Amino acid sequence: MRYLRAGSGPPLVLIHGLLGHSFSWRFALPVFAEHFTVYSVDLLGAGYSERPAGLDQSLRANADRLLRFLDQVGIGSCVLLGSSRGGGVAMRAAAQAPERVQRMVLVSPINPWSAHGKRLAPILSNPVLAPLTIRVMRRGKALYPLILRRLYGDGHRIRPGTLEGYAAPYEIPGSFENEIAILSTWNRDLEDLRHQLPRIAHIPTLLLWGDRDVAVAPSSAVPLGRNFTDCHLIMMEGVGHIPYEEVPEDFHRAVLSFLTKP
Repeated sequence: MRYLRAGSGPPLVLIHGLLGHSFSWRFALPVFAEHFTVYSVDLLGAGYSERPAGLDQSLRANADRLLRFLDQVGIGSCVLLGSSRGGGVAMRAAAQAPERVQRMVLVSPINPWSAHGKRLAPILSNPVLAPLTIRVMRRGKALYPLILRRLYGDGHRIRPGTLEGYAAPYEIPGSFENEIAILSTWNRDLEDLRHQLPRIAHIPTLLLWGDRDVAVAPSSAVPLGRNFTDCHLIMMEGVGHIPYEEVPEDFHRAVLSFLTKP
């Protein structure tokens, strides 16, 4: 499991979303490293981590591996910051070991109240259609710019090198099979997550969303937030699914304000 480490101070663990890897945090890592010891992971199957065949990619399995990672690097408790599906991994890990999570920052996290993906995931991961899905993904590099553009509220904010940075790990064999494995448990994961939320209700949590997010519905922020007793919601105007890429300065300011307050 490959990870980046920078800075000193209390531990902060960054967890990327679907299609992402530690590259996602290239703007955030040096800023947060001024205040924390930051760990940016590539979850197994993604980025430059290994891709074992038949890897269980359920949220629970990823949460188990994340907790074992904390053990390996000597982290007792920490702050978890997760984006999109990484937010789901963060919540599931917190539910399994709530005593190890001091605070959470969830950036447009997948959740049971967002319908996006619920219908498409079972179709794309269907055992009959999955081989075709993988072939299309392998040969569909022309679609990469369109996918990236949909994740932004304003496509003019895409910085040079962004597409190349996200696309590079997909040259590694097993990458697309990994995505299919994730989709195959998508709906079960969300239902399981719903049942786990009472276990983390007490953890102070910041929800960050872009109001132009087309990947995880902004309307799901309020019902998700009701599951926490100490929850703050920031809805970023004109921003899409990845505010840490699109408006990094605003994102850093919001996160540090939450994490450094008494």
